[in-house]
Amino acid sequence: MQALLGTLLLLPLLFATGQAQCPAPNELKNPNPNGTKVCAQMYTDDSPYYDLCCGGSLLMAVAGEDQPYMPAAFNNKISSLVVGQRCELTVWYRKGKGGNTRKFKAGAYPRLQEFKRGVFGDWDDSISAYYCKCN
Repeated sequence: MQALLGTLLLLPLLFATGQAQCPAPNELKNPNPNGTKVCAQMYTDDSPYYDLCCGGSLLMAVAGEDQPYMPAAFNNKISSLVVGQRCELTVWYRKGKGGNTRKFKAGAYPRLQEFKRGVFGDWDDSISAYYCKCN
């Protein structure tokens, strides 16, 4: 009986960890009917729990989009991102494409605080410019 009770108590945890919120790179959808490819999706929220990352406000970058200045609502507020298949997102620490830079290849990056930016910083809430390209 105790084994059954223990299994029932663990069941919600198994379902919670199996439902990641970040989409897979191949799940990024075109935002409009003209066929412009979604290159990356950037999110303002993350979490200590990977299954709760990629939340908050969403900024979509289409292929070929070059933003030397982030929209005000997203400047230094990106905490999670997903880069589409055959795409690459280049980000900068300072406005006007200045400061540290990093390239993110296709994949999900649920916690940008895990990616170092220089000696003392990380990429959580540090993106001020971006360029996204796809092959």
